[in-house]
Amino acid sequence: MDVELRQLRCLVAIVDEGSFTDAAIALGVSQAAVSRSLASLERNLGVRLLRRTSREVSPTGTGLRVLAYARRVLAEVDDLVREAGSGHDRLRMGYAWAALGRHTPAFQRRWAAAHPGTDLHLVRVNSATAGLAEGACDLSVVRRSVDDRRFDSAIVGLERRLCAVAADDPLARRRAVRLADLSGRTLLVDRRTGTTTTDLWPPDARPATEETHDVDDWLTMISTGRCIGVTAEATAHQYPRPGIVYRPVRDAEPIAVRLTWWRDDPPPAAQAVIELVTALYRGD
Repeated sequence: MDVELRQLRCLVAIVDEGSFTDAAIALGVSQAAVSRSLASLERNLGVRLLRRTSREVSPTGTGLRVLAYARRVLAEVDDLVREAGSGHDRLRMGYAWAALGRHTPAFQRRWAAAHPGTDLHLVRVNSATAGLAEGACDLSVVRRSVDDRRFDSAIVGLERRLCAVAADDPLARRRAVRLADLSGRTLLVDRRTGTTTTDLWPPDARPATEETHDVDDWLTMISTGRCIGVTAEATAHQYPRPGIVYRPVRDAEPIAVRLTWWRDDPPPAAQAVIELVTALYRGD
């Protein structure tokens, strides 16, 4: 059975326009072509779709059900066409926990001013590629290397590592902490998207771990005082939370912020994004 889009368009046009003649005018084809398309659709489906009299054309009961499906299919196809052609007028930028931290508002404002024809949408997806592999975005912000040859990336900035603790934790009274201060604690980690593992510590001084998969759960558990967290500086700017205190980890290496995209299908705006974000992290 081969049901074609042109057949569905003819069915919808006949019902909407009220006659074969008007449907042909709306579609820009001959009346004979409209008749042939409808006849082939009815033949393929094995049902009668329209009642035709000398005065009107109306759907049968089955025709009404098929018509509803046809409208949905055509709408989905229109969306598909718009999606495929949206590379120059829309940019979806994914992130897992924190977008660009304190630079996020400036990035949004500068992008809108410099590229008014390309709408920017920030999309939060808690996956290893921040939505890129899932097709949810055109490029993504990640804070660890993506070991997948399908993707390419560029480092656009560095961020300090911060320790997140409950506000009544003794560490909250310090201006900064060291990794050794955390080795006897329970570290809350997100193994899919997080930036911290126990590899930061020597093998004989690694903290115990518990796992989470969402930044809100991460913050809630830390606020109870049961766990601590180590995260990128952007998290503190993106998620200030009563009951949570962030302190710099003096002896931890900074975190590289990367923009990532499909190697064989880079978005047209990729270079412009790289340049703007890099400038923001440089302080330009």
